[in-house]
Amino acid sequence: MVKNTDHSKLAGEGRGGEGRGGEGRGEERRGEERRGEERRGEERREERRREEKRREEREREEKRREEKRREEKRREEKRREEKRREEKRREEKRREEKRREEEKRERREKEEKREERG
Repeated sequence: MVKNTDHSKLAGEGRGGEGRGGEGRGEERRGEERRGEERRGEERREERRREEKRREEREREEKRREEKRREEKRREEKRREEKRREEKRREEKRREEKRREEEKRERREKEEKREERG
């Protein structure tokens, strides 16, 4: 006599009605488990998609902030450059005014010397 080594029948698994105490629910239970696994797999995929979207949004937000910082730096540099140019203009005006004053003074002195001599 051959000994039965198919333990699935003893545990009530397999096709309906076979084995002890399985009451034909093995396939049904496995189907529920499979659907549960599929549902969990879908939930995991959905969560990964949501996480990917959040990550992409964070990256876009970081890029926007970085661009704002760069733009602010450019504006600040332009302001500083404009200030330097304005200061140069003022300095040039002061020099020009000094030169004119110096020329006037020299002309007056020459005029005064000429009057003293003549």
